[in-house]
Amino acid sequence: MRKFAAEKTRKVLAHRKIFNSVVQLPTASLSSSSSSSSSSLSRKSLPHSSAAFLSRLLNTSASPDPSPSSDSMASDYSSTPVKIDTINPKVLECEYAVRGEIVSLAQKLQEDLKINPDSHPFDEILYCNIGNPQSLGQQPITFFREVLALCDHPAILDKSETQGLFSADSIERAFQILDQIPGRATGAYSHSQGIKGLRDAICAGIEARDGFPADPNDIFLTDGASPAVHMMMQLLIRSKNDGILCPIPQYPLYSASIALHGGTLVPYYLDEATGWGMEISELKNQLETAKSKGIHVRALVVINPGNPTGQVLAENNQQQIVDFCKKEGLVLLADEVYQENIYVPDKQFHSFKKVARSMGYGEKDISLVSFQSVSKGYYGECGKRGGYMEITGFSPEIREQIYKVASVNLCSNISGQILASLVMNPPKVGDESYESYFAEKDAILSSLARRAKSLEEALNGLEGVSCNRAEGAMYLFPRIDLPKKAIEAAEAAKMAPDAFYAKRLLNATGIVVVPGSGFRQVPGTWHFRCTILPQEDRIPAIISRLTDFHKGFMDEFRA
Repeated sequence: MRKFAAEKTRKVLAHRKIFNSVVQLPTASLSSSSSSSSSSLSRKSLPHSSAAFLSRLLNTSASPDPSPSSDSMASDYSSTPVKIDTINPKVLECEYAVRGEIVSLAQKLQEDLKINPDSHPFDEILYCNIGNPQSLGQQPITFFREVLALCDHPAILDKSETQGLFSADSIERAFQILDQIPGRATGAYSHSQGIKGLRDAICAGIEARDGFPADPNDIFLTDGASPAVHMMMQLLIRSKNDGILCPIPQYPLYSASIALHGGTLVPYYLDEATGWGMEISELKNQLETAKSKGIHVRALVVINPGNPTGQVLAENNQQQIVDFCKKEGLVLLADEVYQENIYVPDKQFHSFKKVARSMGYGEKDISLVSFQSVSKGYYGECGKRGGYMEITGFSPEIREQIYKVASVNLCSNISGQILASLVMNPPKVGDESYESYFAEKDAILSSLARRAKSLEEALNGLEGVSCNRAEGAMYLFPRIDLPKKAIEAAEAAKMAPDAFYAKRLLNATGIVVVPGSGFRQVPGTWHFRCTILPQEDRIPAIISRLTDFHKGFMDEFRA
């Protein structure tokens, strides 16, 4: 991966040189004939940004120059103080493949289709790269949105028409929430950990889920789970000598945040042959290897259900992990944002806090942080940016430091806070909205399970492709055994082989997936991550496009 990251940096520098050479072309040679310029300087031969600039220059070259330096000031950044080689190297090291080069290309193709619907051999871009359910047609949960609407515009609570438009329990919940918000206004700042009454509601949900008490002082509401992860990395990482054990394949948030905060990612490999199993022996080996290199491992990241791999940990495996963290003095960072996304009858979600407490470990026995988000599950409220972390096993002095870091950002957004409380404390049996709420939830999760099964079966039917079952989460992570010629072609293009495959797939079908190299993987293996989120009636078309492309690709590069 470092080789491909370095190549990407070289491309950035090369693009800057091309851009500068374009903008330094003599004005006379450009303005002589706008019609001939299209033949002598084809826009397709230039990077997109350079071509766009050239077009603007051609259209304005006959106009008087308002000042001698305006062109150079607008186009030549050589006099500006920030250069690619003077920014923080940690930013250059950081990568986030979920929104990387393939997605940038997809967005360009989408713009092409808007201008000319016949410009590509497909009529739409199918974003299977990211867990963004509502962008692919999933509808929000009615009860959640009713409460949000009433909280955002409380004046309608006093309108007579409201009783006929909103359920009685959504109206009641909105009144309860507004009573907790400073000024009864969702536009107001809150406590830096989040509104106390909403943290109380979240704790009630945690207690109902786990059967053990939860303390609102342990809850930090955040703008999705990602800021909470960054907050913990910022707390734990002091230098490159501090390491964080992360699963490989991993969600790129972790490698990115570790890089940004200056630490070292210590990889432990999930076993694809056993359904992405997590072996304690592998954890021990990687921990000892890191220690031999002078790395002080501070924490263990566990993603359950897995992203991108979709496995659900068995409870006895979780017990082993808890014991390992206790023995080695590691903070257990439990990414549990897919806890509602379980698709197989033989697996069940257990929070690590529940497992630890069931084993007899109390508050002072193990340091545990669990992350939850409103972006996943059956709710899929990604754009609302709601989430929280529950921290246990930290001293009052450390809690003060965590609170200080949280307070730098003042507070998370109030709509996200409200949604987090609703997700963890939804309608109960007997509430007016319960039946419709449960029907919506069940329909979404049942459909996701069917989509996962359909895609899994289709992928396993492709030549050279093997795919473990999706037990949970929102993704499949198939392995692709690429022909030698395809790997050689990828190397010639200076791309990872699975990125080469993904780019060819996009250009041929409009389907966007994420190369497995963006998640890291066992060296010499290649994968891609595909979401199960396109609406169920679109799955057959995706399978058909993917199947046709894959057959053509394998035929093209067959030895």
